[in-house]
Amino acid sequence: MAFSVRRLLISESVDASCKKILEENGIKVAEKKNLTKDELLAEIKDYDGLIIRSGTKVTADVINAAKNLKIIGRAGTGVDNVDIDASTRNGIIVMNTPNGNTISAAELTCAMIMCLARKIPQGAASMRAGNWERKKFMGMELYGKTLGIVGLGRIGKEVATRMQSFGMKTIGYDPIIPAEVVAKFGVEFVSLDYLWPHSDFITVHTPLMPSTEGLLNDETFAKCKKGVKVINCARGGIIDENALLRAMESGQCGGAALDVFVEEPPKNLCLVNHPNVIACPHLGASTYEAQERCGKDIAAQIVDMVKGSSLVGVINARALSHTVIPESKPWIQLGEALGMVAKAFAGQVNSQTKVQVATVGLSLTNTGHCIATAVTLGLLKGDSENHVNLINASLLAKETGVTVVIKHDDTVPGALTDVCAVEITTSSASHKFLGSIQTSLPVLLEVDGAAFKQAVPLCGNLLIYKAVENPQVLQFVAGVLASAGIQIELYNVTNAVDGDQWCIMGITSLLVDLNLLKPHVKVSTQLTI
Repeated sequence: MAFSVRRLLISESVDASCKKILEENGIKVAEKKNLTKDELLAEIKDYDGLIIRSGTKVTADVINAAKNLKIIGRAGTGVDNVDIDASTRNGIIVMNTPNGNTISAAELTCAMIMCLARKIPQGAASMRAGNWERKKFMGMELYGKTLGIVGLGRIGKEVATRMQSFGMKTIGYDPIIPAEVVAKFGVEFVSLDYLWPHSDFITVHTPLMPSTEGLLNDETFAKCKKGVKVINCARGGIIDENALLRAMESGQCGGAALDVFVEEPPKNLCLVNHPNVIACPHLGASTYEAQERCGKDIAAQIVDMVKGSSLVGVINARALSHTVIPESKPWIQLGEALGMVAKAFAGQVNSQTKVQVATVGLSLTNTGHCIATAVTLGLLKGDSENHVNLINASLLAKETGVTVVIKHDDTVPGALTDVCAVEITTSSASHKFLGSIQTSLPVLLEVDGAAFKQAVPLCGNLLIYKAVENPQVLQFVAGVLASAGIQIELYNVTNAVDGDQWCIMGITSLLVDLNLLKPHVKVSTQLTI
């Protein structure tokens, strides 16, 4: 799947290396910072790509106005300022730089923990005011204390390993990363119900999504140790700000260090001005190293995507990653081709359409979802008002009401190689197609259980029909094609079943009227792959 990015807009301050890398690779770059929403709406239609940080709000309105947009690149980690659903529906890749600011964000979190423990900012402010208040700023040691980490991805891991060097016990929770993985970097995997009451410090490192919004709230604060200290250098909103203020005022929370807020900059300054709160203006990625790394990373990732050499940091297009893996790419092509064959037989694809995608063979164990996405792409081509690609195919199929079932079996029957079977059922008929890869090319092996005598390459213009096993039928079809000025480039048949056989022809162009093949041909369809 090729993506051409010729013109790209950078709407925020990124390292100069970003523009340099893009331009060196033939991409024209415009830098226009601090655009209003109306200005962005007017500007975005002229670009294939957009690079942002956290300040640009890429809403559904912006995405719908961006008729040529193919890629939204976030020079950083969080993408909650991008409407992912609207991007996916419009077939636009959303990409971040997963490693760019990891160290900077982790180091800031560790600094916040230390500042909470020793009240360093408050002591410094007191000194600047001309005071000497040693007793007022009595702190606590980190040694022997328990740090609860919610979110054990890259940043959570780095925070854990650094704070372990202070003698802290690290416990954590993550809904995705297994316990055996986090144990390797010294974190005891626990439930949230265990984490709340057993942590002296709690730090959050999750994306902002419905399941994490307000994760720390009145109810969860009530479960925590009295005087617990909390840190949020991830995303504003993970900690309920009103609940936090209530917990601070009651003493249930003994201190908070916040680098992010629901509204930035915050207008409600009650939290910022609280004596036990350390507040920073979203500095997690604000290091020279992180900015340079994020700028270089997002530019290099976009260039690699355009070249088709790799695909890193993609948020909304799992199947796309397999198109740049040499072993997987032909199977994605096979899935799309089998979807197109199934569509040719089914005609209209609608809410009555059911599709089963079955992969067979050890090498396909983890590719079923991606191949199924490619099958839905083949099914929907030409049927949707949207431009259909591997990014939005599954979503559009779901919205159309198409049912897609994915199955896998490691055991390959008989002498077959690894195979993919696609079965399509409509209100009027059901057909099954079996395909595989031979010398890196997608091929068709069977139709409705009848095997072709030789594997059929799935490319070019194909005419597929079912007729009585009779040489005269071939002569008739060849005559119809010749009368239309169409040459036959390939011919293959299946073994006869109940006197009928499936025939497939590679032809130089499609036949305008398939009715010309009646009555000698019982079923016929054609397509271009």
